[in-house]
Amino acid sequence: MLLLQLYLLLGLVLHKVIWEMLRHGSAERPVEGVSVKLMLVKSVKIAILLGLIVQIWFPDIPPILPDPFWLRTVGVVLFTLGLATAVAARFQLGDNWANIETGQVLRRQSVVESGIYGFVRHPIYTGDILLLFGLELALNSWLVCGVLLLAPVVMLQAMKEEQMLVDELPGYERYCRRSKRFIPFVY
Repeated sequence: MLLLQLYLLLGLVLHKVIWEMLRHGSAERPVEGVSVKLMLVKSVKIAILLGLIVQIWFPDIPPILPDPFWLRTVGVVLFTLGLATAVAARFQLGDNWANIETGQVLRRQSVVESGIYGFVRHPIYTGDILLLFGLELALNSWLVCGVLLLAPVVMLQAMKEEQMLVDELPGYERYCRRSKRFIPFVY
């Protein structure tokens, strides 16, 4: 069990470190002033991350199954797939990435249509949802239901971002017509 806990913890830390390193090297414009909404979103993200780190050390609260071997196995596979998808997508975006809190189109931003983005418009969101879903399954936790509740929020955020990109980024509307939102070849 200790190996599982370390694996999950290292995956979360890797995810956060990559985001922070790439964020500091991005061409993102600084945000004028700090809004209450921006601070709230950042605070919620930090609270969720800290909550997940604490939860890793207290697995099986509340437990789904008394013998969770297969549940944990499926969870680790989904966690790993989600982590790999989100990280690969973040690297593929390069300087075209803008932080979720700022909701902006960068001056020299272009539509990324290669790699994972050739199939899915929001692979980071897809990867993060898979990562969280897998983490909760690997921990044998009913909190997996919370991830299911989070999915519609993520979908609404993606749709809002898409509208902004259609309005402000040349070529994005064409890209939307030929790609799927979250699941390759499906949706």
